[in-house]
Amino acid sequence: MKSQKLVSIIIPVYNVENYIKKCVESCLNQSYSNIEVIAVDDGSKDNSGKILDELAIQNKKLKVIHKTNSGVSAARNDGIDNSMGEYITFVDADDYLSPDAVEY
Repeated sequence: MKSQKLVSIIIPVYNVENYIKKCVESCLNQSYSNIEVIAVDDGSKDNSGKILDELAIQNKKLKVIHKTNSGVSAARNDGIDNSMGEYITFVDADDYLSPDAVEY
C-alpha cells in the first residue's frame, strides 16, 4: 500500500470564537488521514485561543501557535515555518472544508 504524503492545513486565527471550532473540526475530520492542522492564533482578544487549546488537547493532529498580532500574512508564514507537510493548504478561520476537500 502506497503511503500518503503529509498535508499541512494552516488556519490563521483572529477573533473568530463563533466559527473556529467548526473550522478546525472540518479540517481534522478529512477523509484523507495523513494531515496536520496548524492554527496560528494571531493575538486574538476573544476566546479563540482558549478554544484552540481545548481542541488540541483532544486531537494530536492539531498544533496551536500563539503570537502577538501581526496580520494574516505573518500568521500564514508562521504556520508554514512550523509545518512538516509536503503539501500545504490554507483555510480561513470563518470557513470550513468539506470532508473530502484534501483528498481531492
